[in-house]
Amino acid sequence: MKIEKENRSPHILNTSANLLGFCFIVLTSVKISKLTESTFIDEGAALAIIVFMSSCLLSFLAMRSTTSRAIKMERGADILFLFGLIVLFITTILIAFNIIK
Repeated sequence: MKIEKENRSPHILNTSANLLGFCFIVLTSVKISKLTESTFIDEGAALAIIVFMSSCLLSFLAMRSTTSRAIKMERGADILFLFGLIVLFITTILIAFNIIK
């Protein structure tokens, strides 16, 4: 049984990099406006930055690799990307429903 690589890495890299930039903008905006009550917002953005940066790194390495580890790296990038989306979703929901004030 031959396992073929689906080559999702370019899509993960592109989208992770875009969301990484968005998280940097959010974090910078919170820091510049000096919102004292926004600790969860900046912590969520910082966590998302770490996760999306890791996803970018793994997807880039998967694209450059020709070994069997490329599939594992792509899968790891995919899982990290999903985790980053969940972090952003939870942060957005908490802000939208005024749970964070």
